[in-house]
Amino acid sequence: MNAISDKLAAIGLDEKEQRFYMAALELGASSVTAIASRAGVTRTNGYDLLTRLEKRGLLTQVHGSKGVIQVLPTDPNALITGWEQTRLMLNDLVPELRSMFNSIPRKPRIRFHEGEEGIKQAIWATLDCKSKHLYGILSMHELLEIPGPTWMESYINERIRRGIQLDVVRSYSRETDPIWPASRGDIRELRLAPSEIDLGMTVYICDDTAVYISSKNENYALTIESRELASLQKSLFQSLWKISSVPTKK
Repeated sequence: MNAISDKLAAIGLDEKEQRFYMAALELGASSVTAIASRAGVTRTNGYDLLTRLEKRGLLTQVHGSKGVIQVLPTDPNALITGWEQTRLMLNDLVPELRSMFNSIPRKPRIRFHEGEEGIKQAIWATLDCKSKHLYGILSMHELLEIPGPTWMESYINERIRRGIQLDVVRSYSRETDPIWPASRGDIRELRLAPSEIDLGMTVYICDDTAVYISSKNENYALTIESRELASLQKSLFQSLWKISSVPTKK
């Protein structure tokens, strides 16, 4: 019963509502007085609880013999129906609220992610890119150390699955194996920075967020949500993109 109680609490039923609802399920068609007595609440509270549970679509009232009102539990599928209706409403409401939220000036949000797990978390979060266009400065040597090639392949596969374009600049000094080339199938464009430029950190820019990934030596990631910083970082990326070259095929 505790497991059921925990789940009912998770969908918003308080303790008294749970007791009254469970009593109604156990008794079937019964009076408010009988259900309230079984639930351990007063008759007055019983009517209040009935009203609240009726609004949730969990209980209903019917006129029995001699005009006596009885309470009947409805099919518990009403919980799923109510959730689906709420989800459909939220699908319309949330985009409107987000547009209002995004138009409000707000302070930057800065998050520090420590260690390998923190780095993975920060990189994976870039897949939530709303614009479906990701810009990256990748330090290949460092990425192949942490988070490593196997994890990065799973990240790349998920990026492709979500249809996110990646424009990436890498530097000759940090190249390792000839992997992750420009590819229409992988939705990736690649350029190499001039040989005198050493890109020793990885940076991802998406929407209003910039994510910085350190080397294994310092072992951290830094996520900064700031419209101004992301705009600046994107301009710097585009400047670097213009002076970088398309790799020659071997």
